[in-house]
Amino acid sequence: MIGLWDTTGNEVVKALAAERRSAGGVASGLALTLIAVVEEKKVREAEAAATIAAAAHPCRLLIVVRSDMEGRSRLDAEIVVGGRLGPAEAVVMRMYGRLALHAESVVMPLLAPDVPVVTWWHEEPPNMIANDFLGVVSERRITDSAQSPDPVAALKQRAIDYAPGDTDLTWTRITLWRSLVAGAFDSADARVTGATIVAPRQDPTAWLMLGWLKSRLGIEPVLEHTDRAPRLHSVELQCENGDCVRVTREEGTALFSRTGQEDRYMPLPKRPVGDELAEELRRLDADQIYADALGAMAGLTGLDHRPPHRVHVWKDPALAAIASSAA
Repeated sequence: MIGLWDTTGNEVVKALAAERRSAGGVASGLALTLIAVVEEKKVREAEAAATIAAAAHPCRLLIVVRSDMEGRSRLDAEIVVGGRLGPAEAVVMRMYGRLALHAESVVMPLLAPDVPVVTWWHEEPPNMIANDFLGVVSERRITDSAQSPDPVAALKQRAIDYAPGDTDLTWTRITLWRSLVAGAFDSADARVTGATIVAPRQDPTAWLMLGWLKSRLGIEPVLEHTDRAPRLHSVELQCENGDCVRVTREEGTALFSRTGQEDRYMPLPKRPVGDELAEELRRLDADQIYADALGAMAGLTGLDHRPPHRVHVWKDPALAAIASSAA
């Protein structure tokens, strides 16, 4: 590891190049550049998740930590090639003062050549991705609405601000649920006429599950709130012939119940963020199914027909705070 304190972007580029030459084969075969925008207290979490993801997708990891925008502009950097982060080249950049508002000036020269760019916010997602240049330059953008104080409102904002190439880890967290529910139709020919979802009031995965069922089946699912479960608890489908299919979470497993059949238990573990991130890095094109589910949840249509590229809209948080105080 190389540590550079109160340095410049040019020095970081030189140090990374030197480390790559020293590492040799470790630094070859990069699949993408992953830009992680992280709060200081979540840097270790982001590194742990990226290590898991890098095992499947060797990448150049650029972690951007924006800190103390009131003080003097300063850049501190750590450079790790291989080592504790596995098959990844990593640069952890802590930016202070006004430099934090122009992170792209340091990040852009560090992008790996001729590979896709993915931006991941391991913090509260931006209200508008166009306000963050690090999201504008990427082909794929990964947010996590669960990091917001109001996850459901944040997920609806993702629909308003959606552009093809966006995704949210809320969607990834219901992958296993969607597989179990879809598997119910392997031996069924009756049309589904209704659905009931039981989950806590502020669980965004339940709302996205509602949108997915609505967009795929053309029904209006019912969302029942409960305080007895910490997250999505069950999904029940009512069929035209009177049959009922129900998937219920039980301590890392799912109880699959169907009218006229014996109950079955199937694995339904809570996956680490690294596994969720690795899943999203498998595809770099727009996810139309996610767009349909997100739009159905928020009551919007045509999300997948929007332009995939954004134009950067500059927003100075200091000026916005002054305007808010004046108002």
